[in-house]
Amino acid sequence: MRTYEKTHSWLTFQIDLRLIGYVTWISLGEAQSKCVHISGVPLRPAVAKQLHMVYLAKGVLATTAIEGNTLTEAEVIKHLEGKLKLPPSKEYLAKEIDNIIAACDKITTDILIRNKAEISVNKIKNYNKLVLDGLSLNESITPGQVRNYSVGVGGYRAAPAEDCEFLLQKLCSWLNEFQIPEDNRITFGILKAIIAHIYFVWIHPFGDGNGRTARLIEFQILLEAGIPTPAAHLLSNFYNQTRTEYYRQLDKTTKMKGNVSDFVKYASSGFVDQLKEQLDIIRLQQWDIVWRNYVHEMFKEQTSEAAVRQRHLALDLSFATDESILISKIPEISTRMAAAYATKSRKTMVRDVNKLINMGLMERTKEGVRAKQEVILAFLPAKKFD
Repeated sequence: MRTYEKTHSWLTFQIDLRLIGYVTWISLGEAQSKCVHISGVPLRPAVAKQLHMVYLAKGVLATTAIEGNTLTEAEVIKHLEGKLKLPPSKEYLAKEIDNIIAACDKITTDILIRNKAEISVNKIKNYNKLVLDGLSLNESITPGQVRNYSVGVGGYRAAPAEDCEFLLQKLCSWLNEFQIPEDNRITFGILKAIIAHIYFVWIHPFGDGNGRTARLIEFQILLEAGIPTPAAHLLSNFYNQTRTEYYRQLDKTTKMKGNVSDFVKYASSGFVDQLKEQLDIIRLQQWDIVWRNYVHEMFKEQTSEAAVRQRHLALDLSFATDESILISKIPEISTRMAAAYATKSRKTMVRDVNKLINMGLMERTKEGVRAKQEVILAFLPAKKFD
């Protein structure tokens, strides 16, 4: 009998799906649906690149912030753009970010290009090496090397050192044999990723970087399941945003002796909320594209100075604000509008506004006028009127 079987009897490498409630299954199914919607969504290349950078920044920051990294999201984005300057005393913070980016790039390359999706002990050790590369560590810690001493995290005592290598091998075998139905690949992939995270944290095999390594394993499994790269960073982001609850849920799973149902519910519902936010951002970008095209279509073959000015007004007002503005404030919404109306009378401005109102591109309100972008929205839910 191994020591862990006495001290950590809940490390059974089994999961009873009957303990997972219907609310959690609904969340997992909703997450699959939303991931399918995000996958391959058409966006302008510049917008897609920017969104990828934003969610990469969110993901790598979340992965390191839980372990104490104090950089902000804006600073991480500046670092990704090569614009961040840190004093020598804080350079290690950027190094932590670089390490996670390198690991994520390697995982993405292995899965998307080399098709190497299996999880192995050597791969996990290499993730830990990447996580800790070039960082200042205690003498007892060797990156990528399983610890040979006992460790505790908060009030939790990690698995016995003498069993860590065995437990890692057992975890890898279990995950590689995890049965995933092809028609519910994403649903069960999310479930697998969450369970892998919990088990790895329970084992806690390394002297440092266990949390970051756990989130890399999770990232790999999510990508393997077919989740788009920007969405695969969202679980880490959710854990970071709800850090206190994250640690409470982990502690709860330990006290429940291996029943992971509550943690899966917490993680899957949070993942859905993150996906909704991401889809809202994507939807706004698509709305912007369709609105631009619609405005240009409405002015098709109209090339007069007035038509060009009116087209620019419809576009610039919609980009400047969602709120109504006074007609007299129109020259202030953009440099282009300032130039267009510099030599024009208020009468001309009012005439342009009336033309756009008649075309359905603008509407008059109590506060002034606003771009009527919602005119292009279709299939809105029915509204209940009193």
